[in-house]
Amino acid sequence: MIGEGRRRLGLFKLADRSVGIGAPSLIVAEVAQAHDGSLGMAHGFIDAVASAGADAVKFQTHIADAESTRQEPWRVKFSRQDSTRYDYWERMEFTEEQWNGLSDHARQRGLLFLSSPFSLEAVGLLRRVGVPAWKVASGEIGNTPMFEAMADAGLPILLSTGMSPLQEVDDAVRRVRSKNLPFVVLQCTSMYPTPPDKVGLNVIPLLRDRYGSPVGLSDHSGTIYPALAAVTLGASVLEVHVTLSREMFGPDVPVSVTTSELKQLVEGVRFIEKMLASPVDKDAMAAELGAMRGLFMKSVVARVDLAAGTVLESDCVAVKKPGTGIPASRIHEVIGKRLRRDVKANDILQDHDLEDWPVVENRQ
Repeated sequence: MIGEGRRRLGLFKLADRSVGIGAPSLIVAEVAQAHDGSLGMAHGFIDAVASAGADAVKFQTHIADAESTRQEPWRVKFSRQDSTRYDYWERMEFTEEQWNGLSDHARQRGLLFLSSPFSLEAVGLLRRVGVPAWKVASGEIGNTPMFEAMADAGLPILLSTGMSPLQEVDDAVRRVRSKNLPFVVLQCTSMYPTPPDKVGLNVIPLLRDRYGSPVGLSDHSGTIYPALAAVTLGASVLEVHVTLSREMFGPDVPVSVTTSELKQLVEGVRFIEKMLASPVDKDAMAAELGAMRGLFMKSVVARVDLAAGTVLESDCVAVKKPGTGIPASRIHEVIGKRLRRDVKANDILQDHDLEDWPVVENRQ
């Protein structure tokens, strides 16, 4: 799989966006359930994410009766409002008309609209609403019936791997390839929040080599640092959870960046991409900075007033700015040479101020 994979690296399209090697990283802002069931809040997130400069906004499409039972345990019992996890999922539901409104709003703001489905019914709903790709959540990587339903749409797959060993990822990639679908494999660690020693940046190049596909990072650290580091490793997709404030309610707030931090992340990623795409020739750069060198470097200067014919000794000279004369690095070449002219203290010495050859003293 490794050797085969290297031949498959390349680009594909998500709507009008190129994704893959050579394209800017696709920055996905994951709202998840941060809207807390409020349609108005969900629309507010779209505006905030667009203003921050992200490429895509992503939600999660939960249909409680299709994906869960009342026996589903809480991961963290955070809600005083919902008696069961099932009740919470039910409260997170939007109607198909409401999902269409969110999708339209995202497109109006120049964002790709994505949402992770968690049931066959959610896949069908999102197919009708329209998404440019499927984001497969970590817990759904082995959900074969749902994958088959997504594959029928012929859309690219963004494959999260947060709880999976490599063999399980191998199987998922094999299923995607059997359908000839473009895909991205995302390194992810399903810890909330993810501590720095569990982020797994080393896995990003491993996945790229193993599958020969574009790769990325789905991060739950609640900081911008892993995504910035990941882009230096060639991550084609960066997904981070977002919140409007760290004082908001919900289980995702500790794993989220604020939308103001998202803006900083976007700016940082684009800055890093520009650096990576612009190799510097150190010698050419030094030449380009010639005028700056004159300001900051130092020259050999007369320490005191000196008459023409003076043989320069170490106590006759010093080094001071600007660097427009004999460079400080050549001060030892100056010692022992004779002045051609009178100089004042702090006069900057030039090569033509000195005789060509050092004076050889008669020591007899």
